[in-house]
Amino acid sequence: MLVLPDRDAAEEAAEALGERFGIDEEPRLVRDALAGEDDAEDAQWLVVLRDESERLDPAALDAFAGEWDGWREEP
Repeated sequence: MLVLPDRDAAEEAAEALGERFGIDEEPRLVRDALAGEDDAEDAQWLVVLRDESERLDPAALDAFAGEWDGWREEP
């Protein structure tokens, strides 16, 4: 799962994932509002992807998410 600062970044990253890592399945985008915040501006966006075969390198995903000021988290 990648955590990104806004929807635009999440959409760009989701599109680039397929190109960079050869992911066949389209990742899900999920809005994650910060606790106690009602303002949409204070929401993070999650890019949820499956890697059941564990073929994606965690360090490469960390660096990839960092290109959009984001990070990778384990579910």
